[in-house]
Amino acid sequence: MNNQTIYALSTILGRSGVAVIRISGPQALSAIKFLTDIDIDNIKPRYAYFADIKNQSGQLLDKAVVLYFKSPHSFTGEDIVEFQTHGSRAVINSLLDALSSIKDFRYASAGEFSKRAFYNHKMDLTQAEGLADLIDAETSEQQKFAVRQMEGSLKNLYDGWREQLLKVLAHLEAYIDFPEEDIPQDTIQQIENTVFKIKNDIQQHLNSSNIGEAMRDGFRVVILGEPNAGKSSLINALTARDTVIVSDIAGTTRDAVDIHMDINGYPVIFTDTAGLRDTNEEIEQKGIQIAYNKANDSDLIINLYDASTNTPQQIENVDNSKVIVVANKADKLTAEAVTKLSSSGIITISAKYKQGLDKLLNTIATDIKNRLTADSGLLITRHRYREALANVVNYLNMFNFNKEIELSAEDIRLASREIGKITGFIDVDEILDKIFGSFCIGK
Repeated sequence: MNNQTIYALSTILGRSGVAVIRISGPQALSAIKFLTDIDIDNIKPRYAYFADIKNQSGQLLDKAVVLYFKSPHSFTGEDIVEFQTHGSRAVINSLLDALSSIKDFRYASAGEFSKRAFYNHKMDLTQAEGLADLIDAETSEQQKFAVRQMEGSLKNLYDGWREQLLKVLAHLEAYIDFPEEDIPQDTIQQIENTVFKIKNDIQQHLNSSNIGEAMRDGFRVVILGEPNAGKSSLINALTARDTVIVSDIAGTTRDAVDIHMDINGYPVIFTDTAGLRDTNEEIEQKGIQIAYNKANDSDLIINLYDASTNTPQQIENVDNSKVIVVANKADKLTAEAVTKLSSSGIITISAKYKQGLDKLLNTIATDIKNRLTADSGLLITRHRYREALANVVNYLNMFNFNKEIELSAEDIRLASREIGKITGFIDVDEILDKIFGSFCIGK
């Protein structure tokens, strides 16, 4: 990270009531000095000033609210200045041009404000990624989980594990430095118990399936069924518009079509697929294979069938535990037939008349909710977390006292480094601090 001062538009570019332009770096106050009449020698941090904004030629650009956040009490940990101007393109562009003319100022690269916050220890990588998820959140549940991560729920969990491993490593390093001293049996047992507990805790964390990634990216619900079962009609009914083509001609849908929805705060991606049937048509065969591939990668499968002419078909080569059987065209059935299907656990709907959709959506939302546990505020939200934690478990599985202590210490060191990769803090000097803080070396 260099010492240049960066600036950028922090709100959307376009017509709006207010636009916020943020400046961060050692010369941030220069922006106030050159563009306003505010006395920077007596400026109060976190105090709102209303000032004329002029370029270096003296031209009035706008009247704006000016805020100053003094280092280290700012988002980035550096001096920050914010100009809250009117949100027209002309005002925004003229102010950005004025800032570009100031020495050592440059436009920020993508994510650079958050990157500087990370380098200045205002947040770790999990919190930074939680912030990114919060910005991208489209549903209330995504918002809730992103806020928890941004506030440090995962950071505290991972740092706790790493702290315990560093303590274990400090003990091992001490005995490596003093090989003439035998490790007491109670110390060996304490270390083994600590490693065993951490390994089990991480394994349980990994066993949360992919619920965290699904919460961030969307739960995938794939609709499977024979041609003309009403899969495309169901998609159109859910979205209340003609999202996909509906036709009585079998094989109309060839490719998978994704539709994003918010169901009770949960992000859900419905996928319309090609009708399942035996066919010699090459393109349709590829569409059917895509349907099966999508189903195997999904969180839920809707097995949709035409209840007016068929009975539910068993779908082969899929996980039946995630299948919801749905009978379509219930409007063509007698009340007695609908009651019988419902009592057998089958959801009855009419995509044509939009009947039974609420029950289907509530069933999906309940299934998602049931996957969440009391610890679901600590979800693995990214594949890189899962990969690193799996490596931690592997290293801890290799750890034992039946080999040279240097090799045992290396297992713990590598495990702690894998956790450090997640949070972004990897510093071998921490081990020395642990040694001197825990032992009276040379006593």
